[in-house]
Amino acid sequence: MTGILFLALAVLVAVAGWEVRRRLRHQTRSGVTDEVVHRIETLGRVDEEDLEPVDLEQVRAEEDEFWAQTWDEPEEDW
Repeated sequence: MTGILFLALAVLVAVAGWEVRRRLRHQTRSGVTDEVVHRIETLGRVDEEDLEPVDLEQVRAEEDEFWAQTWDEPEEDW
């Protein structure tokens, strides 16, 4: 029984690691840099030309990918 639990935990950790690696590979560089954050902290605002425009197609694609994932319901042992 302990071996099965250990195996299930190892598979869960492997899948989680693979998912994190996949997300990091597809992640693009954000337009918010340390300099922009510092400017917001000191001035309380940031000018529009300091930020890159949002790529709406990329946002839609990532949102579609998120909602396409399946979420398994937890098993109940009643």
